[in-house]
Amino acid sequence: MADVYIFDALRTPRGRGKAGKGGLSHLHPQEILAQTLNAMAARTGLDKGLVDDVSMGCVTQVKEQGACIARNALIAAGWPEEVTGFTVNRFCGSGLEAINSIAAKIGAGFIDGGIGGGVESMSRVPIGADGAMIDGLNEKLRQRVFMVPQGISADLIATREGFTRADVDAFALETQRRAARAIEEKRFERGLFAVKNDDGSVALDRDEHPRPDTTAESLGALQPAFAQMGAAPMGRGGATLDAMALERYPDTAAIDHVHTAGNSSGIVDGAAAVLMGSKEWGARAGLTPRARIRAMATAGAEPVIMLTAPAPASQKALDRAGMKVADIDLWEINEAFAVVPLETMRKLGIDRDRVNVNGGAIALGHPLGATGAILLGTALDELERTGKATALATLCIGGGMGIATIIERV
Repeated sequence: MADVYIFDALRTPRGRGKAGKGGLSHLHPQEILAQTLNAMAARTGLDKGLVDDVSMGCVTQVKEQGACIARNALIAAGWPEEVTGFTVNRFCGSGLEAINSIAAKIGAGFIDGGIGGGVESMSRVPIGADGAMIDGLNEKLRQRVFMVPQGISADLIATREGFTRADVDAFALETQRRAARAIEEKRFERGLFAVKNDDGSVALDRDEHPRPDTTAESLGALQPAFAQMGAAPMGRGGATLDAMALERYPDTAAIDHVHTAGNSSGIVDGAAAVLMGSKEWGARAGLTPRARIRAMATAGAEPVIMLTAPAPASQKALDRAGMKVADIDLWEINEAFAVVPLETMRKLGIDRDRVNVNGGAIALGHPLGATGAILLGTALDELERTGKATALATLCIGGGMGIATIIERV
């Protein structure tokens, strides 16, 4: 594959994902994405007509996020009609998948330049609004593989890997501290733009979800979020969800429910975009490359435990790049639940000091379709801030998948 360069990365602040309460919740998701695209063009001085294609990740593609939100956002943004767009859904990996899809087209020579990213308005189109659950309501599939909600899968991983409530709470507390420090030191400023209201006033210019006053005591006081769900008789023949998960893992006696609202990812609204192209395209557009994509990969894993594939996806990307774990300076491992980065770090032998150095989704939130693009942009900004060279972004994905992308600063 020919070299693919990243010329810029930009995101909205992450607003609270509650209807009528978050700073972005009054805005249609098409408009949030349209502002993101226009902010990218304005900041880079981009000739919009040079963009060949735009791919956007979005998980819950119904109602206001239905149709093709990528194309509709381009129209809403007033971009040239010739610029095309398509929307992808790889669950929580959608934003990174959208980037990788555009990068693959560029690397293969099918297009010269494009944008990948994602959007999710969780306040206006909540999780589960499509009514499909994780298995598409396929009763025949459920007879073969009964996929439980992800929180139960996360607790199952913690149980089997021996991560305790204290372990996941300690990780959550540290990610809150890191996010608070990053915000205080304005580490997100380069990649962040203020979203506006129709009258030009600022709707939101800061991330709303971080809780810098979090303590070990406040985390410890929270009740397990998925214990009651796990005890619900929703499986085959009235079996509980915990029992259905343990049917696949009979060597585990019971699930220890350790995840809470404080050590799981936050529900937020947001969008992000990454501008990519060949080196020649960038020169025509008057752009200076900031990084190049070294490798990208996906991997599958057992679909009941579901969230263990970031490690094999990352290893596959490293192998394709001819790199080792130690060659990666910065890791962005999505904090869907605290156990996900903990398990990934253990499997790959990654030093915690290189992982999510500016906090992650537990503190900052996880706008499903946009998160992968946000992670890549955050990694790029931090590489430049610190003078480091390489970063890897990876996410767990529903149904037992993982995705990873490696970038190198130029």
